[in-house]
Amino acid sequence: MRLSLMLSLLLAAGVALAQQTMPRMTGVEPGNGKIGDVLTVAGENLDKTLVDQVFLTDGKSDLKVEMTEQAATAIKFKIPGNAKPGRWALMVLTRGKEPKLIEQPVKVTVE
Repeated sequence: MRLSLMLSLLLAAGVALAQQTMPRMTGVEPGNGKIGDVLTVAGENLDKTLVDQVFLTDGKSDLKVEMTEQAATAIKFKIPGNAKPGRWALMVLTRGKEPKLIEQPVKVTVE
C-alpha cells in the first residue's frame, strides 16, 4: 500500500513539473501590425532553453517569425514579409528530445 502511494505521489509530481516547464503565451502588444513590425508576446517559460522557434498560423499555413529578443517572460518578433492580412495564432516549437508544436491562445491581426 505504501509503495503504491509513493508511486502515485511521484507520478503526480512528475506531471506537475512537466506542466510547469511548458511555454505559455498570455498576450501580445500591440495586438495588430504590418509586415516588418515588431510585436512583444508576454508569457512564461519562453526562454531559449524551452522555445526554439515561433510561428504565425492560420490553421492552413505556418509562417516562421524572426525573434529579435527572447527571455523567460517575453519574446519580441517581426511579422514576416510573406504574412497575408488576417487573424493569426501564435505557435511555438519546443526544444528537447521530443520537440512539439504548441498553438497558443494568443492571436495577432496582420493588417
